[in-house]
Amino acid sequence: MTDLIAPFNRTCWSLLALAVLAGCSTTGTRPEAPAAATPAATYAKVDWNTLPAVSDADLQAGFVAWRSSCTRLKNDATWARPCATASTVSDKDASAIRTFLQRDLDVYSLRAGGHRADGLITGYYEPIYPGSLTRTDKATVPVYGTPDDLVVVQLESLYPELKGKRLRGRVEGKVLKPYDDAGSIASKGAKAPVLAWLTDPMDLQLLQIQGSGRVRLADGRQVRLAYAEQNGHPYRAIGRWLVEQGELKKEDVTMDTIRAWAKAHPARVPELLRSNPSYVFFVRSADSPEGPRGSLNVPLTAGYSVAVDRTVVPLGSLLWLSTTRPDGTPVVRPVAAQDTGGAIAGEVRADLYWGSGDAAGKLAGDMKQKGNIWMLWPKGVALPQ
Repeated sequence: MTDLIAPFNRTCWSLLALAVLAGCSTTGTRPEAPAAATPAATYAKVDWNTLPAVSDADLQAGFVAWRSSCTRLKNDATWARPCATASTVSDKDASAIRTFLQRDLDVYSLRAGGHRADGLITGYYEPIYPGSLTRTDKATVPVYGTPDDLVVVQLESLYPELKGKRLRGRVEGKVLKPYDDAGSIASKGAKAPVLAWLTDPMDLQLLQIQGSGRVRLADGRQVRLAYAEQNGHPYRAIGRWLVEQGELKKEDVTMDTIRAWAKAHPARVPELLRSNPSYVFFVRSADSPEGPRGSLNVPLTAGYSVAVDRTVVPLGSLLWLSTTRPDGTPVVRPVAAQDTGGAIAGEVRADLYWGSGDAAGKLAGDMKQKGNIWMLWPKGVALPQ
């Protein structure tokens, strides 16, 4: 997973340049790094026949996934009209879906620097880890809810250009200071409720990287945890730390290789985890057959929801994705931009949600594929700025 090796960018800090700031990030399901300084996005308008063909089944599934976004977009000026029309289209009629898309939406190829159409497609998933609702001899790693002393400040009220950015810290006296980093929280704890206990500190780290997951209890029940907040420190990839230490080669970094290293070097696991100062706090959410909720606050659909760079692709957008699985099998389908992520930065960049459990985790962890993305944008509406 690219989140495991992605570099950290300090643009958010340089924008604020205030000594008391604790860090800033966009909201999201998964831990957010400060947003990269994204060059002006390129939207190259193309004809509908430019799009690679998709099967009726993929078209219908992608349309249903995107239309679920309309619960959040129905009053949005950009999407209100397409959402209203989409509500009248049968999701069992591929021909009707194609008619709607071609009548109401234009197609734009996303291009990166140098007008490149090729980009990076990675994957993520909802992990399931063994644990307990109470501390036991085996379950000793706490999963914290939002701390009582965490202060979160929305910056856009003072700085409109920082829309979506947040400041996080702790008030000491009359001064807002940075909140504890991950190493301090691991050693001293946090003034926060413990939602569950895990059996392995690596499980907690990967739960935080994914941003949501489930805890499997001894009686077989599962407790779903969702992203609630973050400590304001930058996300730094543990995979990159292993590369810098000479422990792994960059091309070999996957969740499996990181876990294997941790198992072989248990005494160095705390050092590994301290290399990422970011810490995610969770909230318990209702267990349901639906997927976890992404940044748009709608359930993610396995195989058809993606995390994007929201400075390029507004949440709720309908995309057309062309990439491959790690084994080379083509993946060509419409997908819904319903989530964000700290390592998801750039014009031609997406993180494809693969579902829950070990099989989805294996697929997500191995996926670092070349791909192309087209954005389907409402006709007559100005492109994102």
